[in-house]
Amino acid sequence: MPGILTKREKEIFELLINHYTTRDIAKKLGISEKTVRNHISNVIQKLGVTSRIQAVLELIKLNELKIQ
Repeated sequence: MPGILTKREKEIFELLINHYTTRDIAKKLGISEKTVRNHISNVIQKLGVTSRIQAVLELIKLNELKIQ
């Protein structure tokens, strides 16, 4: 069964939990900072939460993300 996140969303959130900034993520993935923010916003909406940290916590609960 596929997860909640797209491949790109998962990449972005994995970098977020590893202390990358929006700017760092954009550079690493070769996309704009706005695109990074759009992906984060999409995930926040999908999960029905109000912040990045709530999204991270929910994704961990749902086994979509793992803290290493």
